[in-house]
Amino acid sequence: MEQTHTSHNGTAAATPGAQRRVLVVEDDATIVDAIATRLRAEGFLVQTAGDGPSAVDTAEAWQPDLLILDIMLPGFDGLEVCRRVQAQRPVPVMMLTARDDETDMLVGLGVGADDYMTKPFSMRELAARVHVLLRRMERAALAASTPRSGILRLGELEIDHAQRRVRVRSEDVHLTPTEFDLLVCLANTPRAVLSREQLLAEVWDWADASGTRTVDSHIKALRRKIGAERIRTVHGVGYALETPTP
Repeated sequence: MEQTHTSHNGTAAATPGAQRRVLVVEDDATIVDAIATRLRAEGFLVQTAGDGPSAVDTAEAWQPDLLILDIMLPGFDGLEVCRRVQAQRPVPVMMLTARDDETDMLVGLGVGADDYMTKPFSMRELAARVHVLLRRMERAALAASTPRSGILRLGELEIDHAQRRVRVRSEDVHLTPTEFDLLVCLANTPRAVLSREQLLAEVWDWADASGTRTVDSHIKALRRKIGAERIRTVHGVGYALETPTP
């Protein structure tokens, strides 16, 4: 396993990502070096792993705040790494894939990944998404510590804001933090159509048209969990959460 530590110095502490730990799991040394260099420049503490088993061991020992995780790895793949790490403790995961394959993306989201990027990608965009993921986790923790009264019920769908839990027909549905935020965003204005750009700005906190496919993939993953009929596609515009007719 290759490991890299940043130093705890005054410069790093003054940067936006200071003291946050990122584990980069990738077997291509060139990509690892590029990602680690960029994240260090953003002030993050970085360790790296080049295969599945060492990634799981490092995650357990080092307790990172976020994983950047390639799907194709020696030992066992990134999907298995994601499953094992999430079983240890919840942690936001950014998946990397060499193929523009929607099946890979949906499976990754299904095992607990929060976002994905397809190679090749810009280091600037990767760093921006890392910041967004961490901000979302902070907002989720704040929301959990500031309970809102009541449970939103939309027919057989129940959204518990305080516990960040979702039930369909009284059965718990496991959603990733991103999926939960996406559902809440749609549920705030049921039946209203929200554009992909609106959802990207509200849920991911960034506005870049290149990210609209991320929205589409998360919508598909969400549909698989709460029922496809609950989210309506308005072609060329966006999505709406369907609710029972009064």
